[in-house]
Amino acid sequence: MSSTETILVLNGPNLSRLDLRERTHYGELNYPQLHKLVEDVAQELGLKVDIRQSDDEATLIGWLHEAADHSHPVIFNPAAFTHYSVAIRDAAALLRAPLIEVHLSNPLAREEFRHTSMIAGVATGTIGGFKEDSYRLALIAMKGLIEANQ
Repeated sequence: MSSTETILVLNGPNLSRLDLRERTHYGELNYPQLHKLVEDVAQELGLKVDIRQSDDEATLIGWLHEAADHSHPVIFNPAAFTHYSVAIRDAAALLRAPLIEVHLSNPLAREEFRHTSMIAGVATGTIGGFKEDSYRLALIAMKGLIEANQ
């Protein structure tokens, strides 16, 4: 794996509506601003990213299959699918490259139904609770994982 390999940054439901969500949990950025932040941080770190968002479970599964087929590392915010989608968990389990689960909020500091992650058990690691900096930290961690596997 080279540091110029494409990292898929996948975002689940309602992330495109950040400007309408609770800022105390999700921060001040809207989705286009978050997208730009991820691109800018990736560029600073010498990483190539392909950022995608979908509210559709089947689309996210398809993207995870694509990542598995091409051995792409993935930074994934499954959003609400984190807590109940066995199908997304099973697709994520197919990955052979690193998978970092990322959340803007800290699910463990929120409602009890958010305390269970279907993804955490198949992820390389999880980062959450730092709002947009969760993505920055995930990119830094992914760079380290990629370099360690070269």
